[in-house]
Amino acid sequence: MSLPKLLQFNFFLSNPNSANSQHSIVPKNPFTVECRQAAVPPPFPEKWIDNSWGTKKTLQLPKYQNQVNDIEEFPPLVTPGEARSLHDRLGDAAFGKAFLLQGGGDCSEEGLKEFNGDRIRDTFSILLQMATLLMFGGQVPIIKVARMASQFENTSYKRDNFNGDESRIPDPHKMIKTYGRSAATLNLLRALATGGFASMKRITQWNLDFAEMGNRYQDLANQVDEALGFMEAAGVPKEHPVMARAEFWTSHECSLLPYEQSLTRFDLATGLYYDCSAHMLWCGEGATRQLDGAQVEFLRGISNPLGIKVSDKMDSRELVKLIDILNPANLPGRITIIISRMGSEKLRVKLPELIRAVHGSKQIVTWICDPMNGSIKAPCGLNSTTRPFDRVLAEVGAFFDVHDQEGSHPGGIHLEMTGAQHVTEWIGGSCMVTSDDLSSGYRAHCNPRLNASQSLELAFIVAERLKHRRF
Repeated sequence: MSLPKLLQFNFFLSNPNSANSQHSIVPKNPFTVECRQAAVPPPFPEKWIDNSWGTKKTLQLPKYQNQVNDIEEFPPLVTPGEARSLHDRLGDAAFGKAFLLQGGGDCSEEGLKEFNGDRIRDTFSILLQMATLLMFGGQVPIIKVARMASQFENTSYKRDNFNGDESRIPDPHKMIKTYGRSAATLNLLRALATGGFASMKRITQWNLDFAEMGNRYQDLANQVDEALGFMEAAGVPKEHPVMARAEFWTSHECSLLPYEQSLTRFDLATGLYYDCSAHMLWCGEGATRQLDGAQVEFLRGISNPLGIKVSDKMDSRELVKLIDILNPANLPGRITIIISRMGSEKLRVKLPELIRAVHGSKQIVTWICDPMNGSIKAPCGLNSTTRPFDRVLAEVGAFFDVHDQEGSHPGGIHLEMTGAQHVTEWIGGSCMVTSDDLSSGYRAHCNPRLNASQSLELAFIVAERLKHRRF
């Protein structure tokens, strides 16, 4: 670990004789941040350094002809304290005391070329609206995790952060461009979250230009207004930080390990390593989930909350072993199981098996549903795929049914979505997108995404299921 990558906390320097004093080396360029009180994981595993993944098997990683180390000198995009706070919230979700809403663009995040502030604002706005619906239904805190401000790539997509535009030769300089866009995205998101845009008193001012969902959403907005009026009369002002601001975190798949390593920092406050490219990282199917592979080796040593994507192909014994590798201390909130690529019928058969295996091993995890898979060839001649919206609803319904049956907790949902209403990439929903409409608004670079109306419609249905569980 090079010294400029160390992440310095002010208060730790005042106690050089602490238990972690062997790491108390003052870096050349210390980065000072405010430390939050949160549950601290145990020390990082022995025989692990941030580049130990290089000795392991790698799949689908780019082979750069030269390296770019500038990012190692850059400030982290997120802080360890923020990652620890997400860790705590996800621990609540594991026990049914919170619910995770993880959403944003597709794996390529709509591509570097289409990066702009309006798309960031619109997607964040839909996340806020969906969170409001879910909070009213479940009467629990909603953990808002955005699939935004990440590495703008996918191990199979291999375009925006991997290769040159035409040459398809891996270009390491694109990681610097990605860092800049991620930093700008986080800057805007933080401004929106704390600068008044996310205030609950603005709920009726959010974009409601959805003919199909507008009336239902407006009814809820009116109920929120009445509740806010009651709280204000009782002495809780609308300007109270709880009402005026929104907490959020970011996430992405841990696939481009050179980028992840360059943003990994040693936290002197806790004696732990954190990948400061995002608050939460996950390993996916195939290329990033081998027990003896590079991604798992990297992930086991960082202290961020981690996700594991599983499908019906996952062997329950392998899942138990993978969880044990990544979370040997069995900390609540450390592991989120992202159920994907099953479909409703397979999910009803496979998910009970996985739940019983994990619970039988006494492991604590947060279970969430990713119904964004099961693509079919777009029927309108596009060189792309689509998905029927009713399949999403069926899979989400099956997810809740299984947890009701097993006595476990449905901890959240994971969505590929956009804040734009005009996008037509999924067939169906109240907005009545047909196969003939796909060509008019197909913008995805990698996977099809829900548009704004479809996202809100799904949130209403999930909110009803959460309400049903309360009673």
